[in-house]
Amino acid sequence: MRGPLAPSHVPIAKSRGERFDDLVLDAVDRLKPRWGKQLATVEFAVEEVPPAADLGDGPGLLGGDPIPFGRSEPAAGKRPAVVVIYRRPLEARARDREQLGALVHDTVVEQVAGLLGLSPETVDPGYEDED
Repeated sequence: MRGPLAPSHVPIAKSRGERFDDLVLDAVDRLKPRWGKQLATVEFAVEEVPPAADLGDGPGLLGGDPIPFGRSEPAAGKRPAVVVIYRRPLEARARDREQLGALVHDTVVEQVAGLLGLSPETVDPGYEDED
């Protein structure tokens, strides 16, 4: 009878959430060469879904704003600026991993732009608004 596998023998597989986190980190890393100083104190986070307060309710939702993909909050007091990316709405919108990566990148760019008071095209000249 064989004993349990040592951790080094177990294949490392990332969860869907960990892979999504990697996409967010990749998007931030792509902005750092140009915006590293401005982003140095910004915290980036991933949440599953937007808070209920950010969503419409009932029939008004059909004609209201779409479900947000992220939000940004400026620094306040000792709290640093924060960019939050919502995983499930982005995953639901993407057809495949490549499109998910592009959507995550665009969402990070949009949130950073809002935080810095700039247009997304200024933050990332390759940004394309598809809406």
